Amino acid sequence: MTSALPLAELFQALADPTRLRILALLREMELSVGELAQVLAQSQPRVSRHLKLLCDSGLAERRKEGSWVFLTLGQAELSAALFALTDQAADAATGRAFAADRARLAAVRRDRAAAAERYFAGHAEVWDEIRSLHVAESEVEGAIGRALGTAQLGKLVDIGTGTGRMIELFAPQAEAAIGIDKSSEMLRLARAKLEAAEVQASLRQGDMYALPLADGCADVVLLHQVLHYAHAPAEAIGEAARLLAAGGRLLIVDFALHEREELRERAQHVRLGFADEAVLGWFAAAGLEGEVVEQLAGGELTVTLWAGTKATIRQPQRRAA
Repeated sequence: MTSALPLAELFQALADPTRLRILALLREMELSVGELAQVLAQSQPRVSRHLKLLCDSGLAERRKEGSWVFLTLGQAELSAALFALTDQAADAATGRAFAADRARLAAVRRDRAAAAERYFAGHAEVWDEIRSLHVAESEVEGAIGRALGTAQLGKLVDIGTGTGRMIELFAPQAEAAIGIDKSSEMLRLARAKLEAAEVQASLRQGDMYALPLADGCADVVLLHQVLHYAHAPAEAIGEAARLLAAGGRLLIVDFALHEREELRERAQHVRLGFADEAVLGWFAAAGLEGEVVEQLAGGELTVTLWAGTKATIRQPQRRAA
C-alpha cells in the first residue's frame, strides 16, 4: 500500500468480509495461519494474502515460531477503537457469521485440549521425569525457591499443578495452598503424592483460562512448565493475574525460545518457548510489573523465570488540619 492517506489504507484493509472475520477471531485468541485457514475453510495461501494486508495496516501482527506463524491483534488502542465501532455497527448477518466462526474455533480448541489431555493421561506416571529431561529439575526448583524467598508466601495457587510437586515444595511456607489442573488423572496422582508427603493442600479441577477462584484471592501464583501448552498465553497470564491481591506475585517458569519442533508432536507443546519481551508485554497488559528473574541453560533448552508483581493500592493522604 502506498496511498498518501494512511487512514484510507486502514479502511481499505477492513473492506473485506474475510479480513473482518480474521480480526474477530484474533480478538478471541492468538492463532496460527493453519488454524485460521481451518476455521475460515479457506486455503492457507489465500488466508496469508489477507493477513499480509492486515499486518501492513497495523491491525494484526505476525510472529514466526519454528515452522509455525502465529497472528495476534496489532496496536491495542487501535484494536479497541475498531471493536467498539464493529460492535455498534454490526448487523444481524455479520453477527451470525462471527458466531459461526466462534463455534468452529471452539471446536478447534476442544480438539487440541483433548489431544493434550490424552497425552497427560498417557504419561501421568512419568510426567515428573519428562519435565526433567532438559534442565535438571533440582536446578529449576532451587531457582524457584530463590525467586520466592524464605518468607511466608500467604495464599499460594499452583496452576497446572500436575503431580503436585510445586505444592509439595512450597505449601509449608504458605498460609494455604491450592493446586489446579484440568486433568483428573493428574489430580489423582497429586493427591496420592501429597498425602504420602503429609502436605495439606486443596486440589481442584479447572481450566487455566477460567480458574475456579475469586478475584484477589492469592498472594503467590505459579505457572511452572505450563505456559507452553497455552493456545492463548496472554489470556492465561491475565487470568492468573486476576487471582492476585495487591502486591501479589505471579511466577512463570518455562522455556526460552527454541526450535525443537518435534516437541509439538512428541510432547504436545503448543509454543516453542517464549521471548522475554513477549512475556513482559503480557505482564504489563495484565497490570503487572514484570522482570526476568533468572535463566538456566541446560542442554539444548534454557529455562527462564519471569516474575510479575501486582501494584499495591495507595491510600489517599490525609490533609493536615
